[in-house]
Amino acid sequence: MHKVEIRDVYKIFGRNPKAALDMAKAGKSKLEVQQQTGCELGLAGINLSVPAGGIFVIMGLSGSGKSTLVRHINRLIEPSSGQILYDGKDVLAMDKQQLIEFRRRSVSMVFQSFGLFPHLTVLQNAAYGRTVRGEAKPAAHDIARGWIETVGLKGYENRYPFSLSGGMRQRVGLARALAADTDLILMDEAFSALDPLIRAEMQDQLIQLQSTLSKTIVFITHDLDEALRIGTQIAILRDGRLIQTGTPREILDHPADEYVERFTERTRHPSALMVAGR
Repeated sequence: MHKVEIRDVYKIFGRNPKAALDMAKAGKSKLEVQQQTGCELGLAGINLSVPAGGIFVIMGLSGSGKSTLVRHINRLIEPSSGQILYDGKDVLAMDKQQLIEFRRRSVSMVFQSFGLFPHLTVLQNAAYGRTVRGEAKPAAHDIARGWIETVGLKGYENRYPFSLSGGMRQRVGLARALAADTDLILMDEAFSALDPLIRAEMQDQLIQLQSTLSKTIVFITHDLDEALRIGTQIAILRDGRLIQTGTPREILDHPADEYVERFTERTRHPSALMVAGR
C-alpha cells in the first residue's frame, strides 16, 4: 500500500508560469526555462509512490527541488499542476478546514531550522501538536513527556529553546512530531545542521524509532551516506526532475546516469555496501 502518491507534479515560481509550464512539459531544462521566461522551474513531472511504513529518502544537491517537493505533500506549497494523494485521498481537493485537520492529525514535520516556539518550554513545544487540536493539556503533556524521555531529554522539560544546543533542539522537534502521533512524518534536512557525532546519533535514533513505530517517514537530505544509512527507498532529484528511484543497493549497483554515478562512486566502500544490503 502506498501512503503518498505524487503524480506528474510540476511547480513553477515566477510571473509567467503558463509559458514556463508549457516549456517544462515540452522537456526544456531548468536553465532554458529561466532564460526564456524569467521563471524558476522547481519541479518537472515528478512521479513518486511512497510505501507505508518505511523511511523514504529524497536527495539531491541544492536547487534540485527536494525541499520544494516535500512541502507539496502537506500543501505548504501548491503545485502548478499534478496530483498528490494521501491514503488515496486527493490532498489538493481538500478545503481549508479539511487541510487544517490533515495537518493536525495525519502529517507532522521536522524542519532543518528546528521550528520551535521560543516562548514555549520544551514540554510545551513537544505537546504542541496535540494541544493545538484541542486535547486537554494534562493528557497531552503526559504523552509529550514520554517522547521527551525517548529522545534523551528527560529533565529538560521546563527549559526554553534558547538554552539548548542545536542537537537538543532537533530532538525537541523530533519529539514534537512523534508526540503528535501522525502516520506520516516529513523531515526536511532535519540533521544537516548538526555536528557529525550528534548527526550519527540522531540517525541511529530515527532507525530505532522507525523499527518500533512503523511510521511512514519522508526524509530530505543532500548526503548520500545519510540516505544509504537510513533509507529503505531513495529518490534522487536534479534540477527539479526525478533521475532515479530504488533501494540503497539498487542505487549503488545500478546508477541511472553519470550524475548518480558521481554520487555513488565515493560511497562504494564496504560499510556503505553493507548498509545498502540490510
